[in-house]
Amino acid sequence: MISTLLGSCVAACLYDPVAKVGGMNHFLLGEPGADHKVSGSDMARYGVHAMELLINSMMAKGASRQRLQAHLYGGANIISGLGNIGASNGAFARRFMETEGISIAHCDLGGTLARKVEFLPHEGKSRCTKVAERVQERPVAPLPVAAPDGELELF
Repeated sequence: MISTLLGSCVAACLYDPVAKVGGMNHFLLGEPGADHKVSGSDMARYGVHAMELLINSMMAKGASRQRLQAHLYGGANIISGLGNIGASNGAFARRFMETEGISIAHCDLGGTLARKVEFLPHEGKSRCTKVAERVQERPVAPLPVAAPDGELELF
């Protein structure tokens, strides 16, 4: 069993019913910003890369892209004031599946509650439980401003 906890992030559980191969990813954002260079382990944080990593690893184990079925979870608006990150992530996941011709067998995206997702990759079965309480918002101290390069910082 694979499990994860989701807020505004999205998890895609993919399954090939013929090969009986499945997998799950968990991404923070659909795509990096235009000015953000992505490399190494950062790539899996973004849906555009995480989806391809998952699909390619499943294909290496005998899955066929044409037979994949998706279960999509997450994309909640957990903390107000952060914009529509969850909605953007959910829209990305749906758009990716449509573009790639992957059928969506089950979808539970959006809302305001976090989710716990459990997936049985060899059976293609998933379970999603919504966390009963909203995350308690707390004030956050501002980040310290870094001194410009070449400057002396006294503390």
